[in-house]
Amino acid sequence: MAAFNLNTPFFNHRKVLSSIKIGTAPVVSLPMLPQTLPDSTAFTINNTLSTRKPVDKKDIVNNTGGKFGKFGGKYVPETLITSLARLEAEFNLVLHDSEFQEELTTALRDYVGRETPLYFAQRLTNHYKNSEGEGPEIYLKREDLNHGGAHKINNAIAQAMIAKRMGRKSIVAATGAGQHGVATAAACAKLSLDCTIFMGATDMEKQASNVLLMKHLGAEVEAVDGTFKDASSEAIRAWVGNLETRYYLAGTAVGPHPCPSMVREFQSIIGKETRKQGMEKWGGRPDILVACIGSGSNALGLFHEFIKDEDVRLIGVEAAGFGLDSGKHAATLTRGDVGVYHGAMSYLLQDEEGQILGPHSIGARLSRGWTGGELFKRNRSGRVSYCNRRRSCCSISTAMPLGRHFSSVGGLSRIGFPGETMSYSTQWHQGCGEYQRSWR
Repeated sequence: MAAFNLNTPFFNHRKVLSSIKIGTAPVVSLPMLPQTLPDSTAFTINNTLSTRKPVDKKDIVNNTGGKFGKFGGKYVPETLITSLARLEAEFNLVLHDSEFQEELTTALRDYVGRETPLYFAQRLTNHYKNSEGEGPEIYLKREDLNHGGAHKINNAIAQAMIAKRMGRKSIVAATGAGQHGVATAAACAKLSLDCTIFMGATDMEKQASNVLLMKHLGAEVEAVDGTFKDASSEAIRAWVGNLETRYYLAGTAVGPHPCPSMVREFQSIIGKETRKQGMEKWGGRPDILVACIGSGSNALGLFHEFIKDEDVRLIGVEAAGFGLDSGKHAATLTRGDVGVYHGAMSYLLQDEEGQILGPHSIGARLSRGWTGGELFKRNRSGRVSYCNRRRSCCSISTAMPLGRHFSSVGGLSRIGFPGETMSYSTQWHQGCGEYQRSWR
């Protein structure tokens, strides 16, 4: 029941905190200071003794690419510098390669199924009108209608094409809810690439249908003890073990540069289509865009196209789980601490020893203990507003009934998990009394 304040002060962290994890396995997690490594086998992420301490900026080796203020970047060991540089060079080439862009456009149209509808939720719009018949027109960008059932394939097909162009023979990826795994498996099936998906054993039990679909698409699914963060580390380990023939296909807007920039670029088709469809449907831009936030690929895909349109309000909704004060949530932007993880600086949910805490959300794809650096920059500038300590994030108690309500009133039974976004939209609408053109 609250409105967002775009000028919410940014949390002032004077010290950069990093987890230094000591063990004997190959480097995979990347929450480290590269020049302090005695050799490439000195660090691991599992079963380790960790310490958390302030890190002097002069002690951090960081290439300048992919920085969003102090967030993002490329905090990696030397073994990955060359591979990431090659990937960045190839990424920059395909952005200006008309043949590649034409091939990608064809794949997005004929294989993925784009463009996806901007659906006018008539009954939902009517339901939230006030007694005078005033209220927002609510539109839904139907990314669930893509091949694979989610937005993830927008990025997966493009990166798989880059991998094949670079001569890579196999793809490794990590997945949590299974959507990125399905998308990667589908992309590899189309391009005849070997595919290995790492997935937490806990997530495999919850998402058995997606595991089965990945296997039907020809992927090998490797179970990892733990959840998505553990699966991500195993995927990176597999990539580091054979950099010349394997390609790590990142599905989230986190990690070392250029991975987040690639994900944002290939997901930006969501916002580009939304702009075009808005002009066709009502002759203008949307007034408000709302997106749920896990690691950021979905939100950035929608928001990026409208960053320079100051009259379009951008609202991100985090998952509050059992409540922000419960310690069981996924509100990284709200309750996180600055740290370096998987090769980039961002806000993390971490304990006093610097270990990543297990996030909690009824929406599996929102269960992330970290979020991409670009969203922090947008937060700091006030361009994108998020729920904070003074306002309600989306908790399980509000998401569950809104999800059921949305499915019945909106007439849509499968739209990811609508409760996270729509429950906050409802609270904001009722609390503010402002009526705008469209929400997502």
